[in-house]
Amino acid sequence: MTVAGASLLATPHPPAPERPRRPRTGYLLLLPGVLWLVLFFLVPTVALVASSLYDPAGSLFEGYQMTWHVQNYADAIAEYAPIFGRSLLYAAIATGACVLLGYPLAYAIAFKAGRWRNLMLIAVVAPFFTSFLVRTLSWKLLLGDNGFVADTLRTLHLLSPDGYLLATPLAVITGLTYNFLPFMVLPLYASLSKVDPQLIEAGSDLYASPITTFRRVTFPLSLPGLVAGTLLTFIPASGDFINSELLGNPRTRMIGNEIQDLFAAGALPVAASLSVTLMALIVLMVLVYVRRVGTEDLV
Repeated sequence: MTVAGASLLATPHPPAPERPRRPRTGYLLLLPGVLWLVLFFLVPTVALVASSLYDPAGSLFEGYQMTWHVQNYADAIAEYAPIFGRSLLYAAIATGACVLLGYPLAYAIAFKAGRWRNLMLIAVVAPFFTSFLVRTLSWKLLLGDNGFVADTLRTLHLLSPDGYLLATPLAVITGLTYNFLPFMVLPLYASLSKVDPQLIEAGSDLYASPITTFRRVTFPLSLPGLVAGTLLTFIPASGDFINSELLGNPRTRMIGNEIQDLFAAGALPVAASLSVTLMALIVLMVLVYVRRVGTEDLV
């Protein structure tokens, strides 16, 4: 062995660098939110699912026995299937109305408002400063038989002298549309405000008509906001019960009204099974909807 080789063998190797420790600050910041979700979402959901499997022969005063009575779901769906369909139909119509009203408004705020943009955004958010119940009661006064809307429609001969607006499906859908319209406008505005105006100008430079530019440029870029807005509108509207209670009649009751009455009457297994069914149905519909019409950012 040469002298150089011996010296290389005798020279100690430098110690391997220590791997940097991963900071735990992020996990600590997540801890309060995780605890909140566990305590106020996961635990109640597990309790709700457990309640849906109780023996329906029990009562609130005598107590319920856990018998894993899966038949509760079949009985609840068979009895309340028409109300489920009505609730989803009302929510879908209200969501469509919110799209028709909210998209032009969000477009105007994003591209045409100019220095009035902040004021228009405040006007959109302003209804949240008032109680949900108070806003719905206001519509009850507006749509009443002697209200301004009914009197105006009678004057224009758009409503018969003995016609009425309150206690109708139209009143319920109107209340849903009004109360959940900001949930449509704000996500749409957030997406439209991110659209580069130069892309729209490029469409006109390429001799595309305004309609073609909107269809090929603006609308595809606003899809994330449209998907988020429809979800934020449809999901709470499906389980709403205040609008149907105050603006509707017994024939316009939604599934939220039935769940509320069943819980108030102490019929926990049936009410819980309806709640779990509604939650599972909405989750399934959301997954299908996002997969079919959503964007890559939302899948």
